[in-house]
Amino acid sequence: MNELTDAREAMVEIYCKQLKLPGLKQHFKELARDASDQNQTPTAFLAACLAKELELRAQRQLNTRLRQARFHEVKTIDNFDFTSIPKLPKTKVISLVDGSVIKDRENIICVGQSGTGKTHIATAIGVGAIQQGFKVRFIKVYDLVQELLKAESEYRLPRYLKTWTKYHLVILDELGYINLGSGSSLLFQFCSELYERSSLIITTNLDFDRWGEVFGDSALTIALLDRLTHHAHIIPFIGESYRFKQSKEKLSITD
Repeated sequence: MNELTDAREAMVEIYCKQLKLPGLKQHFKELARDASDQNQTPTAFLAACLAKELELRAQRQLNTRLRQARFHEVKTIDNFDFTSIPKLPKTKVISLVDGSVIKDRENIICVGQSGTGKTHIATAIGVGAIQQGFKVRFIKVYDLVQELLKAESEYRLPRYLKTWTKYHLVILDELGYINLGSGSSLLFQFCSELYERSSLIITTNLDFDRWGEVFGDSALTIALLDRLTHHAHIIPFIGESYRFKQSKEKLSITD
């Protein structure tokens, strides 16, 4: 009997491999034991097998998309401390996680000083979008500009820009810390390429009236802001740096 069972289990594993059902291959034995213990009907057992395969397949797809997004660190809205930035519009921020912004191809601009949680919230919205099946990509503005400059120097800029249109949401982190120099016009082209095709989330430490300092061209800055803010949610992050606050607390404990 055991030899017969072993042979049948081996055949199931072979069939699962041929049919590309890795989740079922991994879990069919425990599902069979549960079915036997619970006196399940064959149909109920089959439904449990298929449900397990779908569950694990969805998890694998989620993990793949999280890797492809290239977040520096995966963060969610649930582990954000809203009490640290009490002026942040919590209800508004939470509403942005439902994916409607991406469906409508709207943008989000997070504005505030360093350490107030802009990247956390941007990442959390991105993670929420991935959980809903959207394709997301995270990149720091400086890194993007370097890639744009490289693509231009290698005469493949149009092709490079097209590769970004496959994403439903692109998160551009840390605009404003470094002067963009010759990369300003390329970043403008990048944003224009995605305009009303994809959603953008931009985190910046500069108010809009100071963006000219980074781009070095007032006309270009005005044109870019016109596109970015046309369909946009502006989220102000007003408050003391969360990291600075933690440092002060550590120092007070030490003292």
